[in-house]
Amino acid sequence: MPSVLDQISDILVNRFGVEPEEVNEDATMRSLDLDSLAMVEFALVAGGEFQVTIEDEEVDADSTVKDLIALIDGKKKALA
Repeated sequence: MPSVLDQISDILVNRFGVEPEEVNEDATMRSLDLDSLAMVEFALVAGGEFQVTIEDEEVDADSTVKDLIALIDGKKKALA
């Protein structure tokens, strides 16, 4: 089973055109060139992928990939 990082990376690369080498745990949504509309779309896509609800305000320009991993892991644990 792919890790949460691998799945987030896959979403960013395949849905948002981010270069694979740009995706790392310290990368922010801003550094990956995701605008506010893309961040809303990311929240919807990632929520569907991980079967959790990610609110728009939970993802912002300063959110790092590491923050997103923690957010998703936390939501998955809350559902378990």
